Amino acid sequence: MSRVLIIVGLVFVVVGILWPWLARIGLGRLPGDILIERENFSIYIPITTGLLFSILLSVMLWLLSR
Repeated sequence: MSRVLIIVGLVFVVVGILWPWLARIGLGRLPGDILIERENFSIYIPITTGLLFSILLSVMLWLLSR
């Protein structure tokens, strides 16, 4: 279990470091991501981006467990 947590943590660190470059190719503004902007606030709900990361993480963990 500790190995899985370390790998997940490293994946989050790598994605965090690469996020500025990933945003340039459109990741984070995919169709299905909700952005609401008003005068006093804005809210961003990354539904599609979250699903994409979930699928990628699931595939990576499945491959590691084999």
